[in-house]
Amino acid sequence: MSSNRIAILEDNPRMAVLMCKALATAGIEADVFERLDSVWPAMTPGIYGVFVIDRSVPDGDGLNLVRRLRADGNATPCLMVTARDAIHDRIEGLESGADDYLPKPFSLEELVARVRALLRRPLILTSLEPTFAGISVHTARGCMNYGNVSTPLAPAELQILLALVQAAGQVVQRSRLEAAGWGLGEGVTPNALDVAVHRLRRKILAAGSLTQIVNLRGKGFALQKADDEAQ
Repeated sequence: MSSNRIAILEDNPRMAVLMCKALATAGIEADVFERLDSVWPAMTPGIYGVFVIDRSVPDGDGLNLVRRLRADGNATPCLMVTARDAIHDRIEGLESGADDYLPKPFSLEELVARVRALLRRPLILTSLEPTFAGISVHTARGCMNYGNVSTPLAPAELQILLALVQAAGQVVQRSRLEAAGWGLGEGVTPNALDVAVHRLRRKILAAGSLTQIVNLRGKGFALQKADDEAQ
């Protein structure tokens, strides 16, 4: 299958048909699944370019599917579609590894724009494994390595850490990190970057590294290595 093909988890047949028609008009093909247990076997990396996931389906919460994907190291971008529009629901979605969050009701034009943005993400050369302060970013496997510890990263986390590692301790502007994590021209929740950075800090610490992601207010973020950690 083409990476321009997406998978939709949506149990409302009428909504699914409308979504597929709007996407097809934009040249994006979609396969629809109604249950978690039916979509999971199809979620092999490389088959679909994006997963559009409804949180409320008959056999569970779509957010658990995202958690499972990320735990397995599957870095395919995920767009959550849900009627839950509270800020804590959005934060929960981003914390779990979702890349974007589209509350219902939404316009089909916005759905297409969000999917396009996720499909447009540039491919990273998989042969490159940039390293800073002992932390290496493995884009092919969607993970961070420190010592013998390998930690899976959500797609936005992976791109943000990659930008920070490539900067080698220099400050990276917020706008650049947001573009790296979620693409250009698409709005994200105001605190999405802070949530992703918070997750990265916890994962770096859990891996045993003393390197910190520091926030230089008004400027951006940078990696700051401890004295006993060499590049």
